[in-house]
Amino acid sequence: MLTRLKDIGLLCGTDFTPLFASNFYYSRFDHSVGVALIIWNFTHDKAQTLAGLFHDVSTPAFSHVSDFRKGDALTQTATEEDNTSIIYSDPKLKNLLEQDGVTLKEVENYHLYPVADNEIPELSADRLEYMFPSGAALAGTGCLTSTWNLSEIRDLYNDIVLCQNENGQCELGFATQEAAAQYTVRFNDIGHLLQTHEDKMVMQLLAHTMELAVNCGVISEDDFYKMSEKQIMDRLKNFCKNKKSLNSPEGELARHFTAYTTMTKVEHTDSPLENCFCENVKVKQRYITPLAVTGEQINGLYQAKRITELNEKARKSVQDFLAYEDTPWGCVTL
Repeated sequence: MLTRLKDIGLLCGTDFTPLFASNFYYSRFDHSVGVALIIWNFTHDKAQTLAGLFHDVSTPAFSHVSDFRKGDALTQTATEEDNTSIIYSDPKLKNLLEQDGVTLKEVENYHLYPVADNEIPELSADRLEYMFPSGAALAGTGCLTSTWNLSEIRDLYNDIVLCQNENGQCELGFATQEAAAQYTVRFNDIGHLLQTHEDKMVMQLLAHTMELAVNCGVISEDDFYKMSEKQIMDRLKNFCKNKKSLNSPEGELARHFTAYTTMTKVEHTDSPLENCFCENVKVKQRYITPLAVTGEQINGLYQAKRITELNEKARKSVQDFLAYEDTPWGCVTL
């Protein structure tokens, strides 16, 4: 159930296009284990930890690209639809959980636990875990000139404590305003990259390419759960050889696959361009306004406020993120 996630990248297909310069490979398995470790570190609760560990078990190849295929670029939650059925269909998991005194119901939905997951722009274990490797892996890509190194990640992580948010819930936050502000600026810089046509092009073009591949019978829907990303890309590469010139569905697939695997630049335009693949999709906004400690602990949780209430640099970072608008269209030559 979990081990297949080792062959699914966290960064949604960017490992296979020269448009992005990934510094290293990071899998959904790595992410899942990381989320679980963060939850355990702050809660020592088995159910919450295991819910975090299993939260991505239904993720198909190329991760959120599947959401784009399903028209869910704005929330990017369609990939979670089969989580419960996958968890309940594993008899070995049920037996292991019974040994630990944990029920399937307790681990089927990590959204139940605010330390594990909550709504943007709050900080959760899931959000904390995925943005650290995302920023480090994509440093130097597009508008992202620098992000965290391991020393900075360690310092920021060691500053995190459990806080009480404005809704009375437990939420991860920072012990110091300095760390909270630094994290906010870096996180929102990475989130800005994910709002550009460069990132949207990767997702939308790969989603369209995979849809064409399914329609041509090159891969099936089941293959997204049975094959590794590399195996799928290798199959498409072999199939698309010498087909670009064909005036057929196979030729169309070959042209889109070639564009994806060779593109180095996206044109930002006011309208679609001829002989190009163009997108103007709206996507999920990934930004953060974490808590920073302002008072003593009460019932194990620190009193805190949003860093945007306490720090001008952090406030401007959020304002700039929310005010950003790219051109209406992004286009790549076919």
